Amino acid sequence: SLLSLEDLCSPGLGAPAGLRRLGMLFLLFLTDTDAPEPPEPPPFPPDPDPVCTAHSSAGTEPCWPGQRTRSPRRKWQLFPGRNRFYCDGRLMMARQAGVFYLTLGLILLTTGLFFTFDCPFLASNLSPAIPAVGGVLFVFVMGMLFRASFTDPGVLPRATPDEAADLERQIESSGCSRPPPRTREVLINGQTVKLKYCFTCKIFRPPRASHCSLCDNCVERFDHHCPWVGNCVGRRNYRFFYLFIVSLSFLTVFILAFVITHLIISCVWSLTLLCTVLELAVCFFSVWSIVGLSGFHTYLISSNQTTNEDIKGSWSTKRGKENSNPYSYGNIQTNCCAALCGPLPPRSLPEDFQLSDRLLTSHLRLQAQDFTGLRPETRDPFLYCLWL
Repeated sequence: SLLSLEDLCSPGLGAPAGLRRLGMLFLLFLTDTDAPEPPEPPPFPPDPDPVCTAHSSAGTEPCWPGQRTRSPRRKWQLFPGRNRFYCDGRLMMARQAGVFYLTLGLILLTTGLFFTFDCPFLASNLSPAIPAVGGVLFVFVMGMLFRASFTDPGVLPRATPDEAADLERQIESSGCSRPPPRTREVLINGQTVKLKYCFTCKIFRPPRASHCSLCDNCVERFDHHCPWVGNCVGRRNYRFFYLFIVSLSFLTVFILAFVITHLIISCVWSLTLLCTVLELAVCFFSVWSIVGLSGFHTYLISSNQTTNEDIKGSWSTKRGKENSNPYSYGNIQTNCCAALCGPLPPRSLPEDFQLSDRLLTSHLRLQAQDFTGLRPETRDPFLYCLWL
């Protein structure tokens, strides 16, 4: 026993010195086996990130000298929608953007042939202002195309798991034997508008919002998904889309007119005239659709409608005499100014995709507030943005 070993090691018992040394060694071995083992150093993370040489800041995991740190992933990298992001999440467009590159190629090909083969002849025989005007139109068209393609159209953030569970509890608390309704009704300028529940985003969509099946996002004031610009057209990029198609109509008519002028003045067939004929064919077959699309969206802006509402006939008089558009200002000029000159609403998805307290408050107000008489004179600018 341990007690007998201690008595054996004591010199008062008269045991031999060698036996006492052996007992002390055996006692030391027994006491060392009961001691706890020292903690092992934390293992290194497997990813090859920069080596940490300083202490971590408050609120982060402890950083050991020589330990490799794991770089955090931004929320736009984990975004569930079908989008591509550029410039650290500041620019976004649809994942299916093949037609956008076709649009870009056609514009660059047509204008490139025009400036290369037609503009030198027209500047020397007619006026040097022709290339200058064409250059201004081309720069404006490209600027509006990129703004419409890479601007967030107004994607609404999806509900967090806690928010979705709380909303489900509110829906199921009605106590009905049938499945609970997935719509809510609000009153906007005397007109009843239904807020539909999105089963993908787990939210009640604001007025005029809809879920895009191609991008898999709910978009504010959803107009349509345009493959030619490679993005949804919504509240935040509609004005850029409209200015793009209108300016492209002017550029196409401009090139078509001066290409015909070049063919009439020049009588010698050469490579220049063959390229001019190619420009004429491209402009002739595309000008009708572009000008027609510009006229259709001009009608929509003047009546303050969206393509989605016009196709569904949401405010058609066939549904009833009282089925009027509650979003119209009453005259064409005010509708056009509101669509083209109004303030650009803030982005619902910041660069780090953190849902702000203001956006949460607006969603709660949207689900609980009566929208009777909500007009531009309202004092809450964010609710006014939702009203539009």
